[in-house]
Amino acid sequence: MDQRTELSEFLRTRRARLQPEDVGLPRHSGRRRVPGLRREELAQLAGVSVAYYVRLEQGHGQNVSTAVLDAIAGALRLNAAERAHLSHLVKPKAKRSRGAGRPQRVRPALQQLLDAMEGIPAYVAGRRLDVIGWNRMACALLGDYAALPLEQRNIAWQVFLDPAARELYVDWESKAADIVAYLRLDAGCHPDDPLLASLIGELSVKSEEFRQLWATHDVQDKGFGVKRLQHPVVGPLTLSYETLRLPADPDQQLIVYHAEPGSASEESLRLLGSWAADPVAVEPVTKDTARQRDAGG
Repeated sequence: MDQRTELSEFLRTRRARLQPEDVGLPRHSGRRRVPGLRREELAQLAGVSVAYYVRLEQGHGQNVSTAVLDAIAGALRLNAAERAHLSHLVKPKAKRSRGAGRPQRVRPALQQLLDAMEGIPAYVAGRRLDVIGWNRMACALLGDYAALPLEQRNIAWQVFLDPAARELYVDWESKAADIVAYLRLDAGCHPDDPLLASLIGELSVKSEEFRQLWATHDVQDKGFGVKRLQHPVVGPLTLSYETLRLPADPDQQLIVYHAEPGSASEESLRLLGSWAADPVAVEPVTKDTARQRDAGG
C-alpha cells in the first residue's frame, strides 16, 4: 500500500462524515461544495494552520508531532482503533512487516488447549485474518479448515468468496463490514506485507461488495459481540464471541464462541458437537423442524 495515499484518504473520509453542528460549529447558509467539514474548519478545531493540515491530508505526515496528531484525532472524533490506525499511517515502522511472508504457527500447547475445549468452537486468527489453528467444533460451526487449501483458510476469503458464508451469517452485511475494517487496520500496521496485498487484490477483483467497503476506509479491532447463524445441520444459532489477544504473539488472537446457558442455542451447540463426533448419527435440522423446536413442538 502507498502510505501517503492511505493517509490522505483516511483523513478525507473521516472529515467527510462530520458536519459543523456535530462539533459545535455554526452551519453557514448556502451550498457546501464538499461533504462534511471543510479543511479550514478541521484545522480550526485542531488548533493548527490550514496549510499545515492541508499538507498532512495530502499525505505528508513524516514530521507531525504526537501532540498535533492527538489534536487532529480529537477534532475528527476518532475512536481508539482509528487513532491507532492514524498513528500507523503517519509513522510507519518497517519492523512491523519483517517476516511477513513467514508461515504463521500456533504453539503446540495452544493447539492442545483448543483440542481440550470440547463443545466450544474456538480458533486462532493470525495476520491477515488467516485461520492458523482450530478445534473440531470450530470446523463443525464455520467450515472444515483442514480440508481447505492454505490460501482459503482466511476469514475474509470465506466471507466474500465462499457462497456458504452468505447462508451461514444471518447478518452477512454487518459481518462483511467488520471483516473489511479489521483488514484495513492490519494493512495500516503492515503496509509492506505482500501476502496481505495479494489478498486485498483478489478480493477487490472478485467482490464488488468488498471494493465498496474497502473504499470507506473504516477501521475496527476485533472484540466481543453476538453473531446469529443459520447452520445447515442444527439450524438457527445465537452465539456470543470473545476475542483474546495472545500476549506472547500480539498478531494472534483466540476467538471463542459460546451460547447462553439454558437457551435453544446451547442445546443446538450440543447437537452440533454430537454431529461433529458422528455425522451419520444426527439428522440435519430443516427450517420446518427448526420452527417446531422454537415453538416447543
